[in-house]
Amino acid sequence: MVRPRASRIILAAAAVAVVAVVLAFRSHDHDVKYAAVPVERGDLMDVVGATGTLQAVITVQVGSQVSGTIQNLYADFNSVVHKGQVIARLDPSSFQARLGQSQASLIAARANVERSRAEVDDAHQKLGRAKELAAQKLIPQSDLDTAQATYDGAVAQHKANQAAVNQAQANVNQAKVDLDHTIITAPIDGVVIARNVDVGQTVAASFTAPVLFVIANDLKHMQVNASIDEADIGRVRSGQGVTFRVDAYPDQTFRGRVDQVRLQPTTVQNVVTYNTIISVDNDDGKLMPGMTATVSVIVQKADNVLRIPAAALRFRPEGFEPGGRGARPSAAPPGAGAGAGAGGPRAAIAPGAGAPGAGGGRPGGGGFRRTGGQPGAAPTAAASAGGSGRSSLVFVLDEKGQPQPVRVRLGISDGQYVEVKDGLAEGARAVVGVEGEAGARPSGPRPSGSPSNNPFSPQFQRRQR
Repeated sequence: MVRPRASRIILAAAAVAVVAVVLAFRSHDHDVKYAAVPVERGDLMDVVGATGTLQAVITVQVGSQVSGTIQNLYADFNSVVHKGQVIARLDPSSFQARLGQSQASLIAARANVERSRAEVDDAHQKLGRAKELAAQKLIPQSDLDTAQATYDGAVAQHKANQAAVNQAQANVNQAKVDLDHTIITAPIDGVVIARNVDVGQTVAASFTAPVLFVIANDLKHMQVNASIDEADIGRVRSGQGVTFRVDAYPDQTFRGRVDQVRLQPTTVQNVVTYNTIISVDNDDGKLMPGMTATVSVIVQKADNVLRIPAAALRFRPEGFEPGGRGARPSAAPPGAGAGAGAGGPRAAIAPGAGAPGAGGGRPGGGGFRRTGGQPGAAPTAAASAGGSGRSSLVFVLDEKGQPQPVRVRLGISDGQYVEVKDGLAEGARAVVGVEGEAGARPSGPRPSGSPSNNPFSPQFQRRQR
């Protein structure tokens, strides 16, 4: 009884193994289904991305040239002020006392000038009499010399007193200026965006003037100071359109214009950027100084053009050999335009148009001859669409559902879609990957004929034919 039961178990296990092997071979050899999207029309924009800060076109820091105590404040945050309007006042008592002292010193200096003028007149008369007596030999020469010296001294003293008057007048003027500086006025028309003092606070103006207020000129016209990387600054020009968003209004897109690209570079951790000034209209007053803006400078724009996903440029069927027999399909693919050349898609693909084994195909899926493990990868979307009119290779499905290569001429790209200038017609189905159990398999580059070096990734043994 034991032996027949063991035999049945062995036979059942063998049958299960045979069924598993058959299912494995069938699953491996079934026809490959490719994921394709139709060539359609749409709008594309080639943009340069950056971040920046919103700021007023003109921002003035209002300070105090004299030291003192804040007596009155006539402006606060968000106050609209006009040029010449009084916005603060310092305690003027000490400056008024200093002005009174200067005025008294000026009066005393003027009195000294009058006294010295009288002394000059007296000395001049004495000198005249001394000269007459000396001519008659009635006084010695020493008396004449003394009279001359007295006159010269009186004249010099008079000039010194006149200079003292000028100095006293200057002190009076300085005292008046300091007194006038106790009244703080707005230098421009604008809005107060910062107030740094309160009533009763003492401000000390030593080497630098303390900042009392910050006034922005006109918030209806603002600017974005954006930092653009040196790799992209060559594509930015004055007058280009700009779109940007701010976190405060995530669903709204604001527009501006490049006003200036400043030549001064900024280097932070070996990253070189250039400040680009973008003028913005803020008529509705939503934008505020200091907001962070995510900027997109519109370099090129194309409306209602043929476009394909960028993934179509990266797809290569497994076993595809550029320039070999696999590049010469027996039937012309659907949707191929006149731009494919006189030979159409039958023309041989030049080396470098693609890489063998770099796509997401399977053996036998596209009828392409497999090469012996040459390394390489298909061109990326950015490289393929780097310049207008650049040529690249895409695959479209024919009537049998098999990918066929087509040479196309590309235009601009927004990173997700690429413009097709020539080579494909609207409605053609461009291959972007291979359909699997979980949907379309990514069609990006992957190693050809060599297992992954990652010890945590599954290793598949390829069946030898």
